[in-house]
Amino acid sequence: MFTRSSRTLEAVRFLRFAAVGLLNTTLGYTIILAALASGCGDIVSNILGYAFGLLLGFVLNSRWTFADAARLRKGTLLRYALSFVIAYGANLAVVFTALSCGLANNPWVHLAGICVYSVLFYLASSRFVFGPAPLRNHSDDTVS
Repeated sequence: MFTRSSRTLEAVRFLRFAAVGLLNTTLGYTIILAALASGCGDIVSNILGYAFGLLLGFVLNSRWTFADAARLRKGTLLRYALSFVIAYGANLAVVFTALSCGLANNPWVHLAGICVYSVLFYLASSRFVFGPAPLRNHSDDTVS
């Protein structure tokens, strides 16, 4: 159940996540387009764009978007990586589906994949990666 303050906090987190998402999407999509233009192909271009976006996103989300949720706990980076793999897998499913339909080297396909990825990754980040830890003693849970 959400209280008024928790809804406000969730709205602020979502807006911050969206701002970070715009930055890392701009960086990632720019890299994807540049790689496509230089002949890297869909998959390599996609991997390059997401690799740079992933790094920028972790730094900004862990330090700004979800900084008030909790200190970085053991396993945060692992949960982030796992969430990325799932969301990125969904993105690749969009790209591979489009390729199988004959839509190769199409920037709109990558944009659709980015949308699917973004929704899944926000949900995972807010609930699983940076969200509250299970009830237990947190005294030894902080990452230095």
